[in-house]
Amino acid sequence: MRLCVFDLDHTLVDTPLDLAAMAVDMRALLETRCGPLPARPDRYRVGELIQWCQSNAPDVEKPLWEVALDHERRAMAAASLEASAREAIEGVRAAGFATAVWTNNARDISAEALARFGLLSVLDLVVTRDEMRALKPDPDGWRVIVEHFGVPRDAVVVGDSWVDGVAAGAAGVPFVAYRPKEPDLARWNITPVARLTDLAALPAWLRARDRGAR
Repeated sequence: MRLCVFDLDHTLVDTPLDLAAMAVDMRALLETRCGPLPARPDRYRVGELIQWCQSNAPDVEKPLWEVALDHERRAMAAASLEASAREAIEGVRAAGFATAVWTNNARDISAEALARFGLLSVLDLVVTRDEMRALKPDPDGWRVIVEHFGVPRDAVVVGDSWVDGVAAGAAGVPFVAYRPKEPDLARWNITPVARLTDLAALPAWLRARDRGAR
């Protein structure tokens, strides 16, 4: 079995979701309830705030997720289908690949967006934070994917962000970067097997990769 796994935000759908702003609001809530967090040179990211909360203030985890959900709902309400997203998924399937989404978003919000854009029918699996034990860049979502499909003989992860690349690398899966931020790739030592500026090019790239492997 061959598998192509897509990120959701800024890969299949274009949204104004701002994870840095989400983290600022989550940190503000956490510090209101628990006091100042330990100082550090880098900003706290969403997954790190959740981990800190789970270890130090588990009673605050639910309201912390509500802050995240509010950001996600507003972003998805303004979302649009990424150019060539459906074409890419259908082309990947025609090339013999099963298809999945691996996203840090909540299941209800993800499913609603995928249904609105007519993508649920061309996806074999959707893995959200509700099924994972930890958010990307942790690779736990890959565990969920393998439990569903088994270990694929060939797989790629397609995403826009360094978190997708780190998660793919930790899972041992090649990463295809879609319009990535190059400084982020360099900072996290991510070397994609391909860089795409148009999702429509993905099926042809997979076919060329197959020919090159023969």
